[in-house]
Amino acid sequence: TDEMCMALGGRAAEEITFGKISTGALSDLERITKMAYSMVSIYGMNDKIGNVSFYDSKASDYSFNKPYSESTAQTIDEEVRNIISEAYNRTKKLLLEKKEELEIVAQQLLEKEILFQMDLEKLIGKRPFDTETTYQAYTNKVDVIPELPADIIPNPVAQEQNEGSSYSKSDNEGNYSK
Repeated sequence: TDEMCMALGGRAAEEITFGKISTGALSDLERITKMAYSMVSIYGMNDKIGNVSFYDSKASDYSFNKPYSESTAQTIDEEVRNIISEAYNRTKKLLLEKKEELEIVAQQLLEKEILFQMDLEKLIGKRPFDTETTYQAYTNKVDVIPELPADIIPNPVAQEQNEGSSYSKSDNEGNYSK
């Protein structure tokens, strides 16, 4: 549900900051609603519905047949609402714990409209933990190839280095070459 909380962040921040919610988060609501329905009715990730998948790979997108009863449909709807409600409440709680930072970011968003990671770091500091972002991975800005435990997965780079070969990173590209 972390992904749901991230998607609900803007909506929760609007409610906390302005006391009302705009229509700007519609696509986020659609996405988390689909995610919650998938969790409950396709992936079996709900205690009330259980380890059952109602996914029909042969049905078309325009199919109106549900492979379950109205009672089950009602339970699915209730569970989806519960999942989204819990994620929204968790999001609000997290934002309220960081209300000072939220207000700083909200004020800057009113002025600039769009903020990038670098802007956020200037406003509220770096993340409290190190993570490789997708952008860094995409642009090959990672300087070190992590060592893998040899007993789990052999590291081909380490094996090559032990055999006398060396790898170097090109200055112009993020690709590794022999």
